Amino acid sequence: MKIGTVKELKQHEYRVGLTPNSAREYVKRGHEVYVQAGAGTGSGFTDEMYMKEGCSILEKAADVYSLVDMIVKVKEPLEPELKLIREGQVLFTYLHLAADRQLTQALMDTGCIGVAYETIVGPDGELPCLKPMSQIAGRLSIQEGAKYLEKPFGGRGVLLSGVPGVSKAKVAIIGAGIVGINAAKIATGIGAQVTILDIDLNRLEYVEDVFGNTINTMYSTPGNVKRALHEADLVVGAVLRPGAAAPKIIKKSYLGNMKEGSVIVDVAIDQGGCTEVSHPTYHDDPVYVVDGVVFYCVGNMPGAVSNTSTNALNNATLPYGLAIAEKGIAAAMKEDEGLLMGLNLYHGKLTCQGVADSFGMECTNPAQAVE
Repeated sequence: MKIGTVKELKQHEYRVGLTPNSAREYVKRGHEVYVQAGAGTGSGFTDEMYMKEGCSILEKAADVYSLVDMIVKVKEPLEPELKLIREGQVLFTYLHLAADRQLTQALMDTGCIGVAYETIVGPDGELPCLKPMSQIAGRLSIQEGAKYLEKPFGGRGVLLSGVPGVSKAKVAIIGAGIVGINAAKIATGIGAQVTILDIDLNRLEYVEDVFGNTINTMYSTPGNVKRALHEADLVVGAVLRPGAAAPKIIKKSYLGNMKEGSVIVDVAIDQGGCTEVSHPTYHDDPVYVVDGVVFYCVGNMPGAVSNTSTNALNNATLPYGLAIAEKGIAAAMKEDEGLLMGLNLYHGKLTCQGVADSFGMECTNPAQAVE
């Protein structure tokens, strides 16, 4: 199979779909790998590093798209890329279609085969290709939240750890999944007072087993969410419905009860955000203010630490990419039900129920589609 990776077009996205090490694994198995010139630069990988592993370097993205059977990316394709995607071409990347009906329809119109990292399910029921980026985003949420709590950046002027004689900052984390747990690790490590909310009592029990009495847990109800927001200096939105739009847990009416200059980091923004006023921002202009509350809603947070993120992502996605390349899309899907769950688009058909539900569109069973 011919495999390709291109430079990401999303604003301030520095990750790349294939590392030189991953490219080598494809080449070792007899596949051809094509890389757009400069695609890996933002993650610290030069064209020479790819060439050393047997890759061919092509100047333009259009040249790569025109040659390859499978494109391995990081983020969803943007407008200039849509016209380059061919019927039957495998697009292996994060898609996050439930947040964008226009993109969903545009990709259906190309007739491509869209395999989304974020909906692939592992043998343990977890989301193995989403997990590393969720870990990074969770940890970054505290790092970025701490920065924007500083007065020069519009925040309350609060230090998360406090100092002797001065109270520690209060952090509320909504969602006890991978993002929430990793946010809690960093926040408790810094010394903040942390409360984590979820609707799954088993997850809250797990949190208490892991963190003991260093963290407070609350069952997530509208009343408890409002109470936590009222007390918090920093809020992390860490809710997830795999493949579907994020629920709007934080209502606009709740904001007036929050502290002036408090910060909300909405990690769920890739799936539309978990507040009623969230909209995507970028690393060069990451925040905005609503009712005195600072919102950080960068849709590609892990792109800020691109070398770490790219390596972590490739560790997770490489086995699935190799399976597709070795066996072909249909055979690979039939052999791995978890990989089949990653199939979002197939020759013009929508095959992810969560995305279909978000837009009221028809969904084709993915197993029937590949038959």
